[in-house]
Amino acid sequence: MRKIFLCLLLAAGGFANAQYVVNYKKVADTYFENKDYYAASTFYKKALKITGDTAQAILPYGKERKGTSDNKVIEDYEGSIYNLAESSRMYREFAEAEKYYGIAITFTNTRYRKALFYYAESLRANKKFNPAIASFESFISKNPADPLVKDAQKEIASCKFALEEMRFPRMVQIKKVPANVNGLGSNYAAVKVAEDFYFTSSRPINVNGKRDVVKTETGEVQVSTKANPFLNTLYISKNALATTDVSVKMMDINLPKDMEVAAASFSPDGNTVYFTAWREKERYAIYQAKKSDDKWSNPQPVGLEVNSKDFNSQQPFVTRDGNFLLFSSDRTGGYGKFDIWYCAIRSDGTLGQAVNLGPTINTEDDERAPYYNPITKKLMFSTDGRIGLGGLDFFESEGDLVTWSEPKNMGYPFNSSKDDLYFTSTNADDTKGYISSDRESSCCLEVFEIKKEYFSVEGLLTDCKTKLPMAGAAIAFSNVEGTQTVTTGIDGKYHFKADSKRPIKLTFSKENYFAITKNYVYEELAKADTMIYKDYCLSPFKIGIPIALDNVYYEFNSVDLTEPSKKVLDFLIPIMEDNAEMEIELGSHTDNIGTDEYNLELSNKRAQSCVDYLVSKGISASRLTSKGYGESTPIAPNEIGRGRRKKDNPDGRAKNRRTEFKVTKK
Repeated sequence: MRKIFLCLLLAAGGFANAQYVVNYKKVADTYFENKDYYAASTFYKKALKITGDTAQAILPYGKERKGTSDNKVIEDYEGSIYNLAESSRMYREFAEAEKYYGIAITFTNTRYRKALFYYAESLRANKKFNPAIASFESFISKNPADPLVKDAQKEIASCKFALEEMRFPRMVQIKKVPANVNGLGSNYAAVKVAEDFYFTSSRPINVNGKRDVVKTETGEVQVSTKANPFLNTLYISKNALATTDVSVKMMDINLPKDMEVAAASFSPDGNTVYFTAWREKERYAIYQAKKSDDKWSNPQPVGLEVNSKDFNSQQPFVTRDGNFLLFSSDRTGGYGKFDIWYCAIRSDGTLGQAVNLGPTINTEDDERAPYYNPITKKLMFSTDGRIGLGGLDFFESEGDLVTWSEPKNMGYPFNSSKDDLYFTSTNADDTKGYISSDRESSCCLEVFEIKKEYFSVEGLLTDCKTKLPMAGAAIAFSNVEGTQTVTTGIDGKYHFKADSKRPIKLTFSKENYFAITKNYVYEELAKADTMIYKDYCLSPFKIGIPIALDNVYYEFNSVDLTEPSKKVLDFLIPIMEDNAEMEIELGSHTDNIGTDEYNLELSNKRAQSCVDYLVSKGISASRLTSKGYGESTPIAPNEIGRGRRKKDNPDGRAKNRRTEFKVTKK
């Protein structure tokens, strides 16, 4: 868990035309070197005389670049602007960071060349994806050998991914929990145990009698967090979060002095709690405490299987069956910075050896805050090592702690352009729960309640000829994320669900039936609320058995198709498109008026006319053959009666003047 302190959004504009207060800059530099970025930014703004009523940046003293003294002024000015931008970025205030990096990218000193990368990163965090792409591309072109080029390329892909995700948002309801939970400071890692709601907060804690001031030439300024320390610790609420007035208090656990704790996870019976603990300048470790008679024991670090003075271990998660502890660690043997590991929890509470989840899950960057459901066998975790919307994104993978499916980004709005982590579930199938995100904050994590919804596509598949439900048919549901396939049962019903209304393709197929494909565009899905129900049927065929195409006519004594006949042939186009490997023969027949030779030639030409028409519509000629049968295979008598009573049969002749197709290869 990264330390995220309270960050107050200060009004800021340009730079006043006023003299530097040198002591302010020195104080700011000291805070910056000690990584107290909020305090650093406060004093850089004082040094630069930034106020809320100025609209432009003016160099100190209003001087031009003349002489050594002036160069020093400009050097201090540029360094302060850049460090102010860096400080804003480090405490996640990206609106401020964008503003000051936007000035720093105009500096000619090469020490500030990375400003363009971080300016682009700030644009991305502020959802300005297209300008961010342009700035990342500019950084790459200007700094082709910089190690950040690889990150810039990933960021460009992430911006494009974000633009696509926001076109087709996932069906997720997200609501910020009440203000008493999301107070000052960071609030995150919520978990519900029975009726109790636990979370971590760095909200200010009053400490009477303590003041920490910095003396300057103009007086004293109090900025230190020691007067109101923003220490991460665990809180509990026993009120339902649906109420507006939520009662919140610290968890009653005896913590060592100056220890910060975060990210609690509980055993299934609620009597053992695991959490991250650290002190300033110490590594993160995982501790546990046990409850007896409603009182918690003194926290103790878990064993060396998890903790070590040589690396960090944090963000513990206990599976709901109590059998495994998952956590994030930068211990040796991993694949990147922080990886996800697990160890068995034995019946006596001791831990087995830590095992890495492997390269399918872990990347060369950070994997954080795991959640695993042993029933659904789905793992949810956060990472900044994959293509996503920005910062830490939620990903989901299915597996058994040894083998895993390729992680899938949970999309927008489950993820945002900032940091999203700490999913915990409140029901068995993980469709409801809590996440932590700084998406609506200028700096700090907040707790959100989340509910996943789904869009359903369902219906009945029948035999077009018998009208009966069709069993044993394969139905494939495809969208940009992949394909799901089911086989119909005796009821012929099908059902699919998706978490977004992206364009869908359904393919229905069965042996000895023509496959069909149906496409649903976004506009059609958007009108359908949460479900589309449609019935379909498949038409049977047998290889080599002709099927008549009714009402295919030609101009009189001609091989040219009539316009109505072309519309009949259009019936074959989707069949050929939906059955991509299929080959057919177009056959033409005549009645017995005329000589055998004439009728055979006429039928050959008419069959070829049908082939030519389908080729003109995009069907490959290699899949089509034509054959004329003349008058050789009538299906009705051309004449009726015998001898002198024999007479012409117009209805029979009409049936014999036909066009058929038959499947020659499936």
